[in-house]
Amino acid sequence: MWKSLSEMSLEELWKLFPVILKEHNPIWKDWYLQEKKLLMSAIGSQNIERINHIGSTAVNALIAKPTIDILLEITEDSDLKFLVSVIEENGYIFEKQPQKPAPHMMFVKGYKENGFAEKVFHLNVRYLGDWDELYFRDYLRLYADIAQEYGELKISLKGKYEHDRDGYTEAKTEFISKYTTIAKIEFNNKYNPS
Repeated sequence: MWKSLSEMSLEELWKLFPVILKEHNPIWKDWYLQEKKLLMSAIGSQNIERINHIGSTAVNALIAKPTIDILLEITEDSDLKFLVSVIEENGYIFEKQPQKPAPHMMFVKGYKENGFAEKVFHLNVRYLGDWDELYFRDYLRLYADIAQEYGELKISLKGKYEHDRDGYTEAKTEFISKYTTIAKIEFNNKYNPS
């Protein structure tokens, strides 16, 4: 008999959902656009400030975990309980984020008791802001050599962190921070909503 995901330890979850890297697939953009349409229809555009495809799947030619990362920025007056309910009704699991200011909410979709579904999504919900993910994505899109270097870093980390997703993420932090800082200067804080 299988355990539900909520009954599994972190180690069991990491074993079931290892770090997998795949060559860039153009279909990822289509999956994002389909999911964006679903979310906008379910949530209502009056509650959405911006929605963006972020992460490595949003960068052409970059090796990536085949997970579509989405940044959904909501209005200050959004009803958060309604939002959680609607997103869950559309197949997402709400992941509580310890020590994160509201409404930094994380939802996942495509995680099954027997492993990954064909399509996997991570949905980050926040208020409109100057988010690092947008700068890093755009910097990698603009500079193929840096994107390639990032891809090589990910490949080098996969073996060591295949069953330690937190360790894998932490090991990339210095690289991401370095190029995000450079991008913010180069792009003159273009995502600052004020």
